[in-house]
Amino acid sequence: MTDTLNASARLPLAGVRVLDLTRLLPGPLATQHLADYGADVVKIEDTGAGDYARTLGAMGGDTSYLYQVVNRNKRSLRLDLKHPDGKAAFEKLVETADIVIEGFRPGVMDKLGLGYEALARINPRLVFCSISGYGQTGPYALRAGHDINYIGYAGVLDQIGTAGGAPAISNLQLGDLLGGTMSALFGVLVALVDARASGKGRLVDVSMTDGVMAHAIFPLTEVLANGRVRPRGEDLLTGEVPCYGVYRTADGRYMAVGALEEKFWHLVCDTLGRPDLKPAHLATGAAGAAARAEVAAIFGARTQAEWVGVFDAVDCCVTPVLTMEESLDNPQLRARGMVMEVGGVRQFGPPVRLSGMPAVQARPAPVVAGADSDTVLAEAGFSPADIERLRGAGAI
Repeated sequence: MTDTLNASARLPLAGVRVLDLTRLLPGPLATQHLADYGADVVKIEDTGAGDYARTLGAMGGDTSYLYQVVNRNKRSLRLDLKHPDGKAAFEKLVETADIVIEGFRPGVMDKLGLGYEALARINPRLVFCSISGYGQTGPYALRAGHDINYIGYAGVLDQIGTAGGAPAISNLQLGDLLGGTMSALFGVLVALVDARASGKGRLVDVSMTDGVMAHAIFPLTEVLANGRVRPRGEDLLTGEVPCYGVYRTADGRYMAVGALEEKFWHLVCDTLGRPDLKPAHLATGAAGAAARAEVAAIFGARTQAEWVGVFDAVDCCVTPVLTMEESLDNPQLRARGMVMEVGGVRQFGPPVRLSGMPAVQARPAPVVAGADSDTVLAEAGFSPADIERLRGAGAI
């Protein structure tokens, strides 16, 4: 992530101020990415339960590991937006903010008097991002949902799994992360560039269902070509051909074979000592099934470690299927800085490398909700007496 050769380098999002009202996963991870690249992100939690992720899942001390790995580099403010004084304080913060990100159901911010139109009157340059399951419009807009529902509606869940089996559920949440986190980042940065050029912000309407559907490219091409998708597990990339798939090893592990190009498949066959399988490269139907069975039997004769020893020396897209704990120790991923320690907790590093970016000491997620309330409010122009009044009224 870092490049310390340029002593005068600055973080690319330095000076960008973000008010983060989101909870759980999609929004907090989006704002953490912004914070990692220099944005000043103020995590705003209500004066009640706050972000539920604080206590969701395995605990790593006073807060959960989930909370810790998606909230680093942020400051924390507790604010009751339903309280008149809390609302007024938020409006004051909006005056100097560049981005507001929220993840409530559509209409909630408007009911609070803090929707895009209201805040744009305070700060016309404001980029206001709303992340929801189905978007701000449409017949499903107010429905509840989770990742499994979003990818189900998007036609993606139907395509995941093996032939003849039920749809498979991944714990990499495609709807939440691709549809929510990454689409929100894309949207707010596009709108921010425009706001700085035009002086006018925008409402960024992120539907997690829309976001994941927009990337279901291969299923779409099947519908365009044939009028329908192929059955689950019978597509080019899900088990139809022998050159692309996962094969079980003798110790119950797996190897991933991604030899789509003919030259790679030929190298695979030569390495396996089976040049007779070269014509089966993209074989389908009975011929493809027979070739896959032959390849499966070969891989099943040795352990994963043995196959790694064989294929590490052959550049043909055959690699081990690692567990997460193995990935955290993988030399390539560690060399890229994808594993870092923040506050004694191993976390993923920022995924995009930028030249000239200075080294930064990451800050742990704020343990106590509202730990930075006084500082954040003082920066917005509130006096110590004002802050004590807000605290006494229960607004912070």
